[in-house]
Amino acid sequence: MIDSIGTPALYLGFTLLVIVLLAVDFVALKVQGSHKVNVKEAAAWSVVWILVSLVFCGGFWWYLDSEFGRELANKKALEYLTGYLIEKSLAVDNVFVWITLFGFFAVPPAFQKRVLLYGVLGAIVMRAVLIFIGAMLLAKFHWILYVFGLFLVLTGVKMLIFSSHEPDLEQNPLLRWMRRHIKITNNYHGEQFFVFKKGVRHATPMFVVLMLVEATDLIFAVDSIPAIFAVTSDPFIVFTSNIFAILGLRAMYFLLADMAERFHLLKYGLAIILMFIGVKMLLLDIYKIPIGIALGIVGLILAVSIVASFLTSRRSETK
Repeated sequence: MIDSIGTPALYLGFTLLVIVLLAVDFVALKVQGSHKVNVKEAAAWSVVWILVSLVFCGGFWWYLDSEFGRELANKKALEYLTGYLIEKSLAVDNVFVWITLFGFFAVPPAFQKRVLLYGVLGAIVMRAVLIFIGAMLLAKFHWILYVFGLFLVLTGVKMLIFSSHEPDLEQNPLLRWMRRHIKITNNYHGEQFFVFKKGVRHATPMFVVLMLVEATDLIFAVDSIPAIFAVTSDPFIVFTSNIFAILGLRAMYFLLADMAERFHLLKYGLAIILMFIGVKMLLLDIYKIPIGIALGIVGLILAVSIVASFLTSRRSETK
């Protein structure tokens, strides 16, 4: 049985916290209405979500310290921070795909917030289900860790090879299926997903984009969930760090939307992170890389890829 610090009370409390945060986000979206999110607003929301995640970590550490002692509190808090950083990093690739999707379908900037809100909700549900399945598998089959590790290494290699290739959305199976089986309008109708024309319900391009966003959420969840199990087998840590990383995705999208080209080397960094985590998992029964060292390596890879992106971008702009 997998050891977990999570209790029914902790899961309930965290779920209520997430519901409150989503409600606040939804109300803020309604009050602001449809509008283009600028970089300043996106940066402010990104800072808010990161601070909320860190405050939760502090509260979680305080609870564990008072109930179970300093050693366990430090261990679990470090696992949470490492998992959060990994999931936040891997979410960047998800954002890059969203940027491609919105560009391909020419989604008006004012309408993007609503699609992403539902996208985040779908991602939370899918990841909760996958985390539960993953925890159940690990509880019964320890060898599944090696499957996860090999999968991450191969995914990282594939990402490294194809990181410079733009996805061909015209050949996307889901998009081709929807075009064959669903009546779709040619134009957007505000933020509506469906409209009636001559008594017949038609999907709008907004609905098509939403379905593709949800599909990419599922694909990236399959990639990222095994990654965090390399850090901890505690389902509560996996769940909380994943959800907090997802909650800030919408703000991250608007922050990176106008600067995607400046982070052109970040995909290579993410591929290396995946491979590192996969190797860490494969070596689990031979040598267990300390969580603190893993956190430092992931942070260093991210920092190097971001700095290298900015430096090479500046050089190309000055030529």
